[in-house]
Amino acid sequence: MTGEVVIQGVPMSELAERFGTPFYVYDGDSLRGQYQDLRERLHPAMEMFYSLKANPNVAVCALLGSLGARAEVSSMVELRTALAAGVAPGDIIFLGPGKSRAELEACLAEGIFALVCESFGELAMIDELARERGGIAPVMLRINPSFAIKGSGLTMGGKPRQFGIDEQQLFDEADLVKNHPGVRVLGVHAYMGTRILDPEVIAENARRIIDLAERLAERLDFVLEAVDVGGGLGVGYFTGEPDLDPAAVCGLLNPVVEAFHAAHPGARLLLELGRYLAAPCGTYVTRVRYVKTSMQERFAVTDGGTNHHMAAVGIGSFVKRNFPMRLLNRAGTDPGPWNVTGPLCTPNDTVGRNVELPELQPGDLVGVLRSGAYGPSASPVLFLSHGHPAEVLVDGGQARLVRRRDTVEDLLRTQILG
Repeated sequence: MTGEVVIQGVPMSELAERFGTPFYVYDGDSLRGQYQDLRERLHPAMEMFYSLKANPNVAVCALLGSLGARAEVSSMVELRTALAAGVAPGDIIFLGPGKSRAELEACLAEGIFALVCESFGELAMIDELARERGGIAPVMLRINPSFAIKGSGLTMGGKPRQFGIDEQQLFDEADLVKNHPGVRVLGVHAYMGTRILDPEVIAENARRIIDLAERLAERLDFVLEAVDVGGGLGVGYFTGEPDLDPAAVCGLLNPVVEAFHAAHPGARLLLELGRYLAAPCGTYVTRVRYVKTSMQERFAVTDGGTNHHMAAVGIGSFVKRNFPMRLLNRAGTDPGPWNVTGPLCTPNDTVGRNVELPELQPGDLVGVLRSGAYGPSASPVLFLSHGHPAEVLVDGGQARLVRRRDTVEDLLRTQILG
């Protein structure tokens, strides 16, 4: 018994040998279970939209899409990814505060369910483009509510924001719909925060957004065909942070959904899920190159760092807290504090500080757990020109490469000399 970590029967050392390090590995069973555990308990009228920003890998999106997940996208590439993954255009929404004309045109051409409009200027552009095409553009108005919620790791409402249109500004524009004949306003979107770990906050968030949507629809005189209550469901990363219980979440959220469904039987109700679905399935795998001691502290210098996993630095936190980490290729002995660092020329390249790990040695594999969301796509992968890491999906007991790592040739190809 080696104590080695395996995914669906595949040892981590085998993955490292086959695909090289560093790499991200995603457990398809974990991803599937995270989706289904919530879907089976959630009111059927609430649709689950996967937020590609959390992990835009096409294989991850395709697996979730095969289970029935819709898609929330925020760029041209994310739109193309969702379509390539098999998500129907009518199950895609596109949001973001700075959409380009080309992105808006692509959404209209593909016939997605809705463009989520975040400013009056954007609404005017959508109206213009739709009338040029001789059609009507489906739009959801993103509101920056006057209220905020507590219990969120990052609040996105109740203050001056680049996201959405202020609640009062919308209520002051009674003729907004009439003044944009190329647009069909079909609903309202609001996203109040992220990393929410309290089921009561999730339910109250949905209740308040639905109430706001109903009042705005009455004020602007449009039929309420859809409400996106955002999401922000969190996962526990740090000591003392419990994971959300899907039964507890749905026990509080389902009555809110049922009341909305009864009042608006033909309308769609959307829940955005990114981190909640993707984070638990992923592990960032690095190999120890050197071990050393500096002023009585032990360091394990690995071949991957914050250039691939910026979230591990603790950006946005007042206190640096470590993601869960473990030795992957063997059980190990003599646990103690280690600083796990990467290959970058900056003291900030510390993936874990004073992490309790067994005695480490060169060649060991160290994994940063719960890393399936906001990994390389939210990291400075070009710093020191190391490039993008490999990504691997294990599903059905088989491992396959779902993104190859950048090569030297890849990184030099787009540069121009002279």
